[in-house]
Amino acid sequence: MTQSSTAHTPAQEQARAQLTVPAQHPMVTVLGSGDSLLRVIEKAFPAADIHVRGNEISAVGDPKDVALISRVFDEMMLVLRTGQPMTEDAVERSIAMLKASDNGESDGQETPAEVLTQNILSSRGRTIRPKTLNQKRYVDAIDKHTIVFGIGPAGTGKTYLAMAKAVQALQSKQVNRIILTRPAVEAGERLGFLPGTLYEKIDPYLRPLYDALHDMLDPDSIPRLMAAGTIEVAPLAYMRGRTLNDAFIILDEAQNTSPEQMKMFLTRLGFESKIVITGDVTQVDLPDGTKSGLRQVQDILDGVDDVHFSRLSSQDVVRHKLVGRIVDAYEKYDTTHGTQNGTHKGRGKSGHKGK
Repeated sequence: MTQSSTAHTPAQEQARAQLTVPAQHPMVTVLGSGDSLLRVIEKAFPAADIHVRGNEISAVGDPKDVALISRVFDEMMLVLRTGQPMTEDAVERSIAMLKASDNGESDGQETPAEVLTQNILSSRGRTIRPKTLNQKRYVDAIDKHTIVFGIGPAGTGKTYLAMAKAVQALQSKQVNRIILTRPAVEAGERLGFLPGTLYEKIDPYLRPLYDALHDMLDPDSIPRLMAAGTIEVAPLAYMRGRTLNDAFIILDEAQNTSPEQMKMFLTRLGFESKIVITGDVTQVDLPDGTKSGLRQVQDILDGVDDVHFSRLSSQDVVRHKLVGRIVDAYEKYDTTHGTQNGTHKGRGKSGHKGK
């Protein structure tokens, strides 16, 4: 995109920018169907006037707003050049990243285009990629470190991105197998009270991991890979006494591990292996009096070489927009009332205390 020099009007402290979209890019790809992308930008900068004439876009308003609008369109063009379409969500996230960088809330090393065009895995006609700056840094940390903790609220892609990296590592022969595990503790329920065999009891706890696998691999190949031991999905208790070499190991829902379980799991690490541990320390379902291994390990391993803690927030939620607002609302309520997950600490939803 070409851009004319920005003109300032001293009396009104306004600036004007003129942007020209190259002919090879149809305007609908820049503005969106029914100008949906343009409306996202106009909503983000309500004090600015944005006009479109042919393949030219002009913006008039506060110099800071106009500069950011120009950068938004530049980043959009960089994404479009890769052949990847822009969506309303991608435009919103680009604006959020640029505003955070401009306000000094981010170091601004990565641009929105760099974040939105980083491909992790392509499978079954879709590409899995990070959607936020923190997600990109989380994925980069998995490449750089042997043990990575992904800590954040529901919907931030902690497990999904880790599994995409695991499948990528398997396909590129960086590892020989993938091991996915979870502690079998959920909201106060106990396996002994559930009907069926042991496999039938633990299957519901591991189902989210199977679901993610089906998004990333040919479903017909999954039973074969599991039968061969190339992919293993098992409860955390099955990890005891093992040394896991040449493997990509993911521990999900790690907030529900005890300190002893966390230590046991971490010491399973073998040669040429990588561990990713994910969890949400605000959703602990452990019995009364049991500490969360995920909370404790942050103090124990802080500063240890080749161990990295990636922290995601409500701003990184990639589910329905309302999920992020729900997370923020709970955090605000807990801060105001001294509660945890909306309940008084020590009196959880099942009478349990998540320490």
